[in-house]
Amino acid sequence: MYYSEAGKGAFRFQPGPVFGNILLADEINRAPAKVQAALLEAMEERQVTVGQSTHPLPDLFIVMATQNPIEQEGTYPLPEAQTDRFLMKVLVDYPAPADELGVLRLLRDEERAALAP
Repeated sequence: MYYSEAGKGAFRFQPGPVFGNILLADEINRAPAKVQAALLEAMEERQVTVGQSTHPLPDLFIVMATQNPIEQEGTYPLPEAQTDRFLMKVLVDYPAPADELGVLRLLRDEERAALAP
């Protein structure tokens, strides 16, 4: 992001969230094409271009993403070049009613989760 320095009439680059080590791209398949293209550049080339300048990303740069089912309104299929950049895809089904109630009880602090080694 470029911002104007008061009284100087010039802009200075300020790195944004994509310059962190771990980027969470929530609902990635709802992002517009320009956002998808920018994210693909970051994932593929490990850099970000802003205007005429290119800025390298940290050596440790990981993208974790969530996406909605493609059947939902307002979602777009991810380009193959982008899906190739992910190590794995985990499909999460809706929980069974008993499991859903268990999650609600945990959230309401009605019971403690049992931890196993």
